Amino acid sequence: MSASSKESNPRVSTELSRDLSLFHIVMMGMGMMIGAGVFVGIGITIPKVGTGGLLLTFALNGVVAMFTAMSFAELSSAIPRAGGAYNFARVGFGRGASFIAGWMEWFASSLAGAFYAVVFAKATVPFTLALARWDLSETAEATVVRLTALAAAGMFIYINYRGSSETGKVGAFFTVAQMLFVVAIGVMGVVVAIAEPQRLQNFQPFLNADGGWWKLLGTMGVIYVAFEGFEVIAQAGDEAIDPKRNLPKAMLYSVAIVTFTYLLVAVASVVAVRGQGDVRQWFAGAEGGPTQGFIGSIDLLIPVGGRILVTLAIIAASTSALNATIYSATRASYALGRDRMLPDVFARISNRSKTPHVALAFTACIILAAAAGLNEYHGAATASIMFLFLFFLVNLCVIRIRVNMSDELEYGFIMPLFPLFPILAIVFQAALCWGIMPESLVAWMIGPAWIVVGVLIYFVYSRSRVRAGEHEIQILSERPAPPGAGYRIMVAVANPHSALELVQNTYKLCGAKDARVELLHMVPVPDQVPLSDADQYMREGREGMLETMLYLAPLFPISTHLRYCRNAARGILSGVREKRVDMLIMGWHGRGGSRAFSLGSTVDPIIERAPCNVVIFKGCGGNRVFRRVLVPLSDGLDGAFALEVAGILADPTEGSITAFMVDTGRGRKPFDVSTFVEANHRKIHLPRERIHTKSLAARNVVNAILTEARDYDLVVIGCTRKPFVSQFVRMPVPETLARRCDKPLVMVKASGRIRSWIRRWI
Repeated sequence: MSASSKESNPRVSTELSRDLSLFHIVMMGMGMMIGAGVFVGIGITIPKVGTGGLLLTFALNGVVAMFTAMSFAELSSAIPRAGGAYNFARVGFGRGASFIAGWMEWFASSLAGAFYAVVFAKATVPFTLALARWDLSETAEATVVRLTALAAAGMFIYINYRGSSETGKVGAFFTVAQMLFVVAIGVMGVVVAIAEPQRLQNFQPFLNADGGWWKLLGTMGVIYVAFEGFEVIAQAGDEAIDPKRNLPKAMLYSVAIVTFTYLLVAVASVVAVRGQGDVRQWFAGAEGGPTQGFIGSIDLLIPVGGRILVTLAIIAASTSALNATIYSATRASYALGRDRMLPDVFARISNRSKTPHVALAFTACIILAAAAGLNEYHGAATASIMFLFLFFLVNLCVIRIRVNMSDELEYGFIMPLFPLFPILAIVFQAALCWGIMPESLVAWMIGPAWIVVGVLIYFVYSRSRVRAGEHEIQILSERPAPPGAGYRIMVAVANPHSALELVQNTYKLCGAKDARVELLHMVPVPDQVPLSDADQYMREGREGMLETMLYLAPLFPISTHLRYCRNAARGILSGVREKRVDMLIMGWHGRGGSRAFSLGSTVDPIIERAPCNVVIFKGCGGNRVFRRVLVPLSDGLDGAFALEVAGILADPTEGSITAFMVDTGRGRKPFDVSTFVEANHRKIHLPRERIHTKSLAARNVVNAILTEARDYDLVVIGCTRKPFVSQFVRMPVPETLARRCDKPLVMVKASGRIRSWIRRWI
């Protein structure tokens, strides 16, 4: 079937319905967080790290979750589409990373759903048997628990099939119910602690000395699944009302409310145990596992009706979380099918319910299989470690996307103190993953194994079938150079006219560096034009590269690249990183564009982000001979590189360079231009006697340089590193000079080793 026919298939192109309000998505996130994880987590945590360790586990996990929630909030406000982390990784790191993100998200949410179904059954079945006064054998009760878990999962799979509106309403109902039950338990605990302050002695010792902080990392990691509900909110991008505003609000609100609620319930569960000896030992010896331990503590807190209240709370919480995880897992697999990472049958949407019913069916298979054989403890640990892996990638994505694409996206929320919070989140999440290892080797076996399977599927199936993304860089034509190593120079060719302007000077630079040449043209396809029509916009670029090759190909190994990207600067920078380029050459027309940029929307990002040396020519075309070259200096790498480039471009027989410095007399120690030239003259391709120095006292640096430049053939100046701030403060000297100078001018930026390495990878 052709691509066009697939695009027109109504089963694939039908849109999801946009029915979810801010209230619905807040309830969805809280419903996934205030699930069985908190109740099981209390029973797991107290025996391992003590009662104070329980409070630390919830409080610190809340902080770590808030760090990552801010990353999700920023990215969801800029890329509000079903798929969540899958979409963020697609934009930030490309197809391979995005497939693994979606693959992990699908599995993690499915495992979490199965876990919640099992906990629902473990709370419901013993309660029902006690009411009915039935006494089943241990084997029979375990069988009933599994069947009940499967039935609960099946019921909520059907609710999800009914549609997002139905899912949101049911989820909101159960979430409100669970909040009422949970808050009632928490308030009762606070009242008891105030009435009987001696119960606060249960928090002594505050942290279990056996294992201490290391054990705390383990318990935090195992029950982190109770804090990841904000991820499901990102899946609602195609179905939320006003997603750019409502998604970030819902994420931050839900994490804050849930963390506070968890601490209330934790206090209640600890102060409940009175006259039972050591609280830690009491929870460790509770019959029926962690869930029944928590139920027993609340039964002590509220002797009349306590067991009923806590059982109803667990039922409401686990079903609400089950509903939300099914929704999240289904949207993750739907996004993979939508972009043909998985067979496009995953993207089919029911004409009746407007839900991705095929993706839901495959998700149901994973949930039901896990619910049939899931171990409560290891299930929570495996779901947690998968989410930690996923969140690690999302925090990297928010840094990369903000740095490389902030001018392309429309943000509804921007986190403060960037990039502090995503970096802290990455550090803490790595620590939590490490802490899980001694607690659950099963989690460390299943999680990485699922990722390995995903990698194999991507390379065998997905890579060759994936649909092109809106923000991706597409290779339209490529001609590789002959094999070999050496210094690499990339020339960004815009059109035949600019190519001829660059040829002569590129020839000089390539000759001096004995370089290999990469010719790159970014095809300027307008936003409203589909990529399939890009051919009609390629003619000028091809002509420009042919003109350049006529002069350079006989002398230097050359490769050519025709690429498409909605943003030319990002496309050029991507080519620089991919080809490991040492120097980028491009032309500039001399107009600055909007106030947001000093030199233009293409030149500014390249100066700011390029991980290589950059040389930008303005008005240097024709057969010009540069006999007198002016190099205004301050200090640093850019000054040394400016001298080197000036020496290469100056006429080899008659050319001379003047290193020029303006002293403004504003208290700063004057820059010693003579010493600087002596330290760097060996890099200059001219005899020392042709290199001169000159200093001048003046209040206005730009006017002084422009006056001096009247007697020169060429001006070479280093660029600043922060051109984006020019709209907020006075424009830097090099950018101001570049815009006002009517002489041939070259702007250069030297790459710093550490800075350039970071830029090449981030």
